[in-house]
Amino acid sequence: MNPAARPRLLFLFSDTGGGHRSAAEAIIGALEHGFPGQFNSEMVDIFHDYAPPILDRIPDIYPPLTRKPKLLGQIYRLSDGPRRIRWILNLVYPYIRTSLNRLLDEHPADVFISVHPLINYPLGRALQRTGLKTPWVTVVTDLVTVHTTWFCPRTNLIVLPTEEARRVGVHWDISPERLRVVGLPVAEEFNQRNGDAFEIRTRLGWPLDDPVILLMGGGEGIGQLESMAAAIDQARLPVTLVIVAGRNAPLKRRLEARSWQIPTRVYGFVKEMPDFMHAATILLTKAGPGTISEAMTSGLPVILYSRLDGPEDGNVRYIVEHGAGIWAPDPGQVVETVARWLAHPEERARAASACLALARPQAAREIAALIKAQIKDNV
Repeated sequence: MNPAARPRLLFLFSDTGGGHRSAAEAIIGALEHGFPGQFNSEMVDIFHDYAPPILDRIPDIYPPLTRKPKLLGQIYRLSDGPRRIRWILNLVYPYIRTSLNRLLDEHPADVFISVHPLINYPLGRALQRTGLKTPWVTVVTDLVTVHTTWFCPRTNLIVLPTEEARRVGVHWDISPERLRVVGLPVAEEFNQRNGDAFEIRTRLGWPLDDPVILLMGGGEGIGQLESMAAAIDQARLPVTLVIVAGRNAPLKRRLEARSWQIPTRVYGFVKEMPDFMHAATILLTKAGPGTISEAMTSGLPVILYSRLDGPEDGNVRYIVEHGAGIWAPDPGQVVETVARWLAHPEERARAASACLALARPQAAREIAALIKAQIKDNV
């Protein structure tokens, strides 16, 4: 197909947390895998690239905000509800209207794909004002606790990760035929192991025989990651500790400067996460939806030590109730759980099986097919 004639897909995301970008990239990868050469896909960071002053700083403000969980939770709950969202939109729309119009002018598309909640209601207003009839798919990248901002009534299709999330859309009067439970998209590499655990560990330079605890705090390295690492080290558990500090450079420097009593590897932001999860024994992480979905697809049992108040509340309940992991917000609880899982591998194996049972490994491919269908329906 002539590249200029390919349908244009515009993915709207922002790096407020790592999951939005990862979801968009997973869908683009699935489109290329399933429909090679048929689409022109483009990603636009809605805040860095098009938000007016002050709002363009949201990606920079977000990491410090996550370190104030009570404030974040209050903002989340106070803004939840269609009336509140419409009131906020009426207040800010005059300020963002020019930026939205410029976005639509500079990036004409055959389908819009939103993977971020804060663009949906503004995009719906902009499309209404301009009269554009471009099909629009919203891919919800929160797992269970889902904010109203995901459910703009003007969206053609809203793709959801869980039945619990779908019920929120029904509650907000979104017609059921526009709600589709597919799963949260993760990269194809989480489905396909690049060798067995020993081969991957050899390639990564990890010990071959030790249980490996993979400790993460999301893309920004937030939560009690440092105290959890210290507790595992002080307990001298018979493990290798692999710590991913993400984009939190000061945290990475502190961890690298520490004198560890157990074998420890410290990383910053990594792109080898599929290999890390396939080679690890246990994942210790905050309750981010993307990380949880990647772990489920990898069959990696989870210990959750932290959550964002509001958007990640339901994630903890979802994992615990389905037997896929443990909620352990205290360092002592983490050490106790790791020690128990090491002593009783059958318990850990049950959690791993529960992860695989919850996983939706084909989500990205199914979303790609739904996007292609939007183009067909619009011809």
